[in-house]
Amino acid sequence: MQKVTIYTDGACRGNPGPGGYGVILETEAGGKTYRKELAKGFRSTTNNRMEILAAVAALEALKVPCEVDLFSDSQYLVNAMTQGWVRKWKANGWFRDKQRKEKAKNVDLWVRLEEAMKMHQITFHWVKGHADNPGNNRCDELAVAAALNTESLEEDTGFIKE
Repeated sequence: MQKVTIYTDGACRGNPGPGGYGVILETEAGGKTYRKELAKGFRSTTNNRMEILAAVAALEALKVPCEVDLFSDSQYLVNAMTQGWVRKWKANGWFRDKQRKEKAKNVDLWVRLEEAMKMHQITFHWVKGHADNPGNNRCDELAVAAALNTESLEEDTGFIKE
């Protein structure tokens, strides 16, 4: 299985507000390192949505099954996956509690992420944001630039203002 290292970050100018994500995918083959960067911006969204969407976009970019180390500065994303929050929310009918009082947020993206994960072996890692991780710092630059590129911002069709 091909090994891939992924760095992701989301950014939002206001919350909600214009937002974007940045992604770096890295792999080695034949003694060479290959690197791809992705970024996209949206007119109105939230930071959490951009953090999840960065992971979705990264995994959807992989065309063959891979062994993935995914690094994010979003504890929301990493904890949701490593501590089984998404699995619990799904079992509760996309509610955060069994009593069905509090709906889970960003369900459309959690569903996409689960689908994008199916063919890969993924380990999620949390990294401190805006610190000494070059991959995370570059993703932050990509995400902020995408959010600020007002001429090419798309609609985040799954975002619902509450």
